Amino acid sequence: MVGQSPLDPSESRTAVLLEPFVHQVGGHMSMMKYDEHTVCKPLVSQELSFYESLPLAMRQFTPQYKGIVSVHLKKDSLGNLTLIASPSLQTESCGRLDNAIGDSSVTIWHKCEWAAGTGSEHTLVKWSHTQLTKTFKDSCPGKMLLRTDLQYRTDSFLEDANGNQPERNSYNPWGLHCHRQHLNRMSSKHNENKLHQFLLLENVVSKYNYPCILDLKMGTRQHGDDASEEKKARHIKKCEQSTSASLGVRICGMQVYQVDTGHFLCKDKYYGRKLSPEGFRQTLRQFLCNGNHLRTDLLEPIILRLKALLSVVRKQSSYRFYSSSLLIIYDGQEHKENVAPLDNHLHFQKTNCTTSHGTNHSRVDVRMIDFAHTTFKGSKCNHTTYDGPDHGYIFGLENLIKILQSISEGK
Repeated sequence: MVGQSPLDPSESRTAVLLEPFVHQVGGHMSMMKYDEHTVCKPLVSQELSFYESLPLAMRQFTPQYKGIVSVHLKKDSLGNLTLIASPSLQTESCGRLDNAIGDSSVTIWHKCEWAAGTGSEHTLVKWSHTQLTKTFKDSCPGKMLLRTDLQYRTDSFLEDANGNQPERNSYNPWGLHCHRQHLNRMSSKHNENKLHQFLLLENVVSKYNYPCILDLKMGTRQHGDDASEEKKARHIKKCEQSTSASLGVRICGMQVYQVDTGHFLCKDKYYGRKLSPEGFRQTLRQFLCNGNHLRTDLLEPIILRLKALLSVVRKQSSYRFYSSSLLIIYDGQEHKENVAPLDNHLHFQKTNCTTSHGTNHSRVDVRMIDFAHTTFKGSKCNHTTYDGPDHGYIFGLENLIKILQSISEGK
């Protein structure tokens, strides 16, 4: 989306107003939608180094790297902020990074309003709850039972008296949560027009009508080589107390479209940290359930793609993908030939779905993301050189495949 803003004439012709990315299900770094097929995130030099030297065999399993764009915040008279990208600067040499890159946590989004540009040559485009709902509908065409209160609430992820986490069925609020956190961290650190640099990456869910996304934190170790002793201890504890230690993988976020309600069922990283190995398995099964039946048509293509990734990772000597995630993606909108007949008088519990066997494999995708702490021999940001492949990551992939195979076999 190209936004007109009260900048100088040459800038206003090319400025791109960044939109909140409504399909972010995990992570802490806020993602923004640059255009229909492109997202962007604050640039971290170590992640840039990874994309610049990405092994050919891994390219099918990572988002396409599209370059660098300069971004700045624009404040109006009411104190509302918009995030403006300058596409003309994305051709800058990747090696020419200024000191701004050192602080990669960039303010993304503030409390914004949809304002009509009355009495002004330029229209100030700002995001309100209503417009965010429209953005979500645009990215998920069709009938959607969406709530209009898209503002993130601090109690969204709190448990009830019985220790159960409420399900946010109509949309996933995690991305807006990340925006608010970034604002709180950064509003006191940078002036309004300070330039920041963002990575432009492929929007890997843009081809899906109802993107069902599982964000998995991979590996038995999550801290990078540059982590402080305090941060190292914190991450080790998280791994020990979650399925990261026992399985080499834990759930970091999820959204799965429920055809019976027209809502997305959502889970966040706090839910994922508390899961036992059996709870992990049940949630993985829940990710493949659309509210009426289990999408057994997805199991084989997902398993095959995970096995292909496993083969590639085993061959990547010296790589350590610390704190990276793996996305499993599919379309919640089934092909008609894959949909089982539904009895409107029956209500299936989401964790006990009946099975549906489709004849055609549905379109699925598996992508590695988040490489801010990835290290490898020859990296410009390398701290430690490792030998052999990332065995913690491999351990997680092997267990993930085994669990999916057991679900496929009906166990």
